Amino acid sequence: MSVADIPREPERVRLIKPSPSITVSTAAKAMKAAGKPVIDLSLGEPDFDTPDHIAQAAHDAALRGETRYTAPDGTPALKEAVADKFRRENGLAVTRDNITCSNGAKQVLFNALMTTLDPGDEVICPAPYWVSYTDMVLLLGGVPRIVECGLEAGYKLTPDALAAALTEKSRWLMLNSPSNPTGAVYTRNELVALGEVIARHHRLMVMADEIYEHILFEGDPFSSFTAACPDLAYRTLVVNGVSKAYAMTGWRIGYGAGPDWLVRRMAKVQSQSTGNPCSIAQAAAVAALTGPQDHIARFCAAFRARRDLVVAGLGQIEGVEADRPKGAFYAYPRLAAFIGATAPDGSRMEGDADLAEFVLREALVAGVPGAAFGLSPHLRLSFAASKADLQEAIGRLGAALGRLCRSG
Repeated sequence: MSVADIPREPERVRLIKPSPSITVSTAAKAMKAAGKPVIDLSLGEPDFDTPDHIAQAAHDAALRGETRYTAPDGTPALKEAVADKFRRENGLAVTRDNITCSNGAKQVLFNALMTTLDPGDEVICPAPYWVSYTDMVLLLGGVPRIVECGLEAGYKLTPDALAAALTEKSRWLMLNSPSNPTGAVYTRNELVALGEVIARHHRLMVMADEIYEHILFEGDPFSSFTAACPDLAYRTLVVNGVSKAYAMTGWRIGYGAGPDWLVRRMAKVQSQSTGNPCSIAQAAAVAALTGPQDHIARFCAAFRARRDLVVAGLGQIEGVEADRPKGAFYAYPRLAAFIGATAPDGSRMEGDADLAEFVLREALVAGVPGAAFGLSPHLRLSFAASKADLQEAIGRLGAALGRLCRSG
């Protein structure tokens, strides 16, 4: 087939880009394969193994013959386990009719948007945002409406900023707490204040992405949006999954709790796309949600220690501005002091994409540029890595940035 014979890429596909974190990680892996000692801090993935009892549950399910199709959006056992989790941990008044289960939390988000967005509908995306939010919206014919929430605002959306962004076309608010990429966490009072604005806009729904719920380091206890604003439950979808808290990224089980009408629509869409999540992975997820939970505190303590190490190290690098994330496992240092700087080879740092490329090339440290998350100039660094790797990475980063020639 010649180039002329290749079908034209549809406009909706041309609007989106590959996942930036996966792109960076792929480049890092290629450099590693070539023998370079790259430290990859680009992917949001716990470096712990899935707890044994969860893996054993999957093994047992396979041996029992639980290898056939299930209901498109999850087995009754998984839906009940998820509903119980939301009732027990988050205080949500939900039943199995309010629960949807998918091939990862990303599919939950996608299904919800697909079932509700008409062309031209707007989705409020506080920046920095998770990289896939805006591309999902574009792919489905919606319009991302970006609201910048910088370091001075604690990387959080304020009621005034939300009110200013809303229009007649506003359909969803994407609200991620704890946040990827910043680790910012909304307090219950902050959620209530946002809810007061949302309540006045009856067409607006809330996508509460709470996938990092259990990776929380300090401050008030975690508050789910629906728990803080129960009167808005009929237009809120709480999104979560087993990937982060249970070190199950590859198992691909995400879930959500929302109004039954939305859940039914999402099940219809999923039945015509992927069908059910892996039956064996569903059994593993049931074991994760209903079995021992002691590993969560152990994982969180390890992430907290690594957070402290990274924040302290970044604080020693001249020109780097870094806050102290309260959750998730990312640092998001601001690198404004290095924009416009010149590398030893004469290349100029026009933006944080250039800085990320320079750091990967010169320091052999892979991070994701802030442009991917809608707020520059930053670099997202995952601290889901060993302390030894993190210490080495921060040392390399400081040395590389020190080789840049900054004017003034």
